[in-house]
Amino acid sequence: MNAVRVLVVGVGNVLHGDDGFGVAVARRLTSRRLPPGVTVTETGIGGIHLVHELMAGYDALVVIDAVDRGRPPGTVMVIDAEVTDVEQLDVEERHDLLADMHLATPERALMVANAVGVLPAQAVLVGCQPVETETLGIGLTEEVARAVDIAVAEVERCIEQLTARSGPGPGP
Repeated sequence: MNAVRVLVVGVGNVLHGDDGFGVAVARRLTSRRLPPGVTVTETGIGGIHLVHELMAGYDALVVIDAVDRGRPPGTVMVIDAEVTDVEQLDVEERHDLLADMHLATPERALMVANAVGVLPAQAVLVGCQPVETETLGIGLTEEVARAVDIAVAEVERCIEQLTARSGPGPGP
């Protein structure tokens, strides 16, 4: 029996402060001992790279990102991925959502991955409430930097749950 294949992706712009949260967590995870079949990568703000990674065939996906949900800064959240079905959109809505070929947001990248049939059925987002994501600057705020280890633990918990409930897919 093959190991369940899980893709863990850190996304965000390291040049915009807390928006680099996903990348920071992914980098920390690369030094951890993870189960066989788990791949950790970072795609920055190039969502099309996420779609390309998924084309290798995975059973589950964990995306790590800064997400504004109005929580106290540094709050780590595990959220089921919400994926727009492009088939349910009219032509103008499709154009508006798909015009950005870089797919700079995880939501757009997941929408395209779903449309081309490479999005795993199990997909979650491990997010952190940022303090600041718009100002140019490298480095996380104190609140978000403290959340990195918490997010690492949450990602590892998600991997454990996903590998327990997902069966291996057909493979590449």
